Amino acid sequence: MSTTAPQAPTKLQLLELLAAIGTAQWRDFAAAAAHHGLTSTQAKVLAQLDRPLPMRGLAALLVCDASNVTGIVDRLEARELVRREADPADRRVKNVVATDAGREIIRRVREEMQETHGALDALGEAESATLYALLERLRPTMEKDA
Repeated sequence: MSTTAPQAPTKLQLLELLAAIGTAQWRDFAAAAAHHGLTSTQAKVLAQLDRPLPMRGLAALLVCDASNVTGIVDRLEARELVRREADPADRRVKNVVATDAGREIIRRVREEMQETHGALDALGEAESATLYALLERLRPTMEKDA
C-alpha cells in the first residue's frame, strides 16, 4: 500500500479559504459589536486603536475617505469610547485615542465572538501554534500598505 503526500493547495484555493474564514470572522465580529450598540465599522475603529492614530491613518486602515471617519469618530466620541487629541509633533493633526470604556467594549466584543472562539477551540495546541506562526509570517506583507 502506497501512501501519497497530500497535494498542496493552489493559491486560488488558499485565497478562497482565507476569504471564507475572513467573511465568517467579520460576520461574528459584527454580530458581537451589534450587541453593544456598535456598527461593525465603529467596532473596527476601536479595534485599531491600540495606540493613538491620526484621522487620516484610520481612513487608510478602513480604506475609506477621511470625511467618513469624521462621522464614525463623532458617534464614538458621543458615547465616550474615543477622544480626539492634538498630535504632540504637529498640533494641526488630530489623533483618535480609545478611552478606557472604548478598550473595555472592544475587549468584550472579542470575547463574545462565539463562532470564532468555537472554531479556534477545535484546534489542538500544536495546530494553534502552527496557525499562529503562519499568520504571523503573512501579516507583515498583508499589512505593509496599511
